Amino acid sequence: MAVKKNNAYFCKCIKGWQATSPKKAYNLYSMETNKEHNMSRRTAIKIGLMGLAGTMLGSNTLFGADNKRRGKYKKDATESSHEIESKNHNNMKVLLINGSPRRKGNTFLALSEAAKVLEQNGLETEIVQIGTKPVRGCIACGQCGQRKLGRCVFDDDICNSIVDKLDDADALIVGSPVYYGQPNGTVLSLIQRMFYSAGAKVQNKPAAAVCVCRRGGATAAYQTLNLPFEMMNMPVVTSQYWNIVYGAAEGQAALDTEGMQTMRQMANNMAWLLKKIHANGNPDYPQREPWQPMNFIR
Repeated sequence: MAVKKNNAYFCKCIKGWQATSPKKAYNLYSMETNKEHNMSRRTAIKIGLMGLAGTMLGSNTLFGADNKRRGKYKKDATESSHEIESKNHNNMKVLLINGSPRRKGNTFLALSEAAKVLEQNGLETEIVQIGTKPVRGCIACGQCGQRKLGRCVFDDDICNSIVDKLDDADALIVGSPVYYGQPNGTVLSLIQRMFYSAGAKVQNKPAAAVCVCRRGGATAAYQTLNLPFEMMNMPVVTSQYWNIVYGAAEGQAALDTEGMQTMRQMANNMAWLLKKIHANGNPDYPQREPWQPMNFIR
């Protein structure tokens, strides 16, 4: 009953704020609560100030001008904190690269499990298929850097089309099957050319590797995929275990219950990290020293 009465007084406080001034709203709230509960003046002042603070947060006076300037949505007093949080982060995107030539194979299943959880966290996702067409390896020509292209000089495969997608991506997940204890050679060629020619586009963006294997070699392949991330100042997203899923025949990865759970936990961790980084609308990146390269033999 006390909660309902206090709510009624709070509504009066809101009306007082909108119709007159904060001072009158405070006085109204204090008088009503003091009269009903016969409480001390000090207690009434404390409750009144709480009501005033809530009223200011619910009003357009405090946020209206700032929201209009920044183009943000108007905060409604009836919105829950979860709804507000999702609106702040619903424009972030995670790019997932399926490094398997099998479009709907086990690597795709693992990435899809992660994508589903990312979307549940309010993030946009896109799974890019590396496909079965040839992907060039880097020939160390250096033209991308000398000409400041921001992309590979060779434009006859999927490399540059994925480089373009990095502009809109806030995080990256790369998945690959395990071939002879290594990631698929095609996805390695892709990553090496992307990072060398367009490394600025991935700096500071969270990244995760996912490996799928029949029996063994996954840990070695997983470490190989993570190495480029660690050279590009990309926070590596972990899970409850290494991001490894087991399955041979198409669809068997879905039977690896712990592997699928690991994908979900990794996705939750990535969503959490992204929201922390972008909590105030502007990414909060650490200060870094200029690179000081030094060769072993000079």
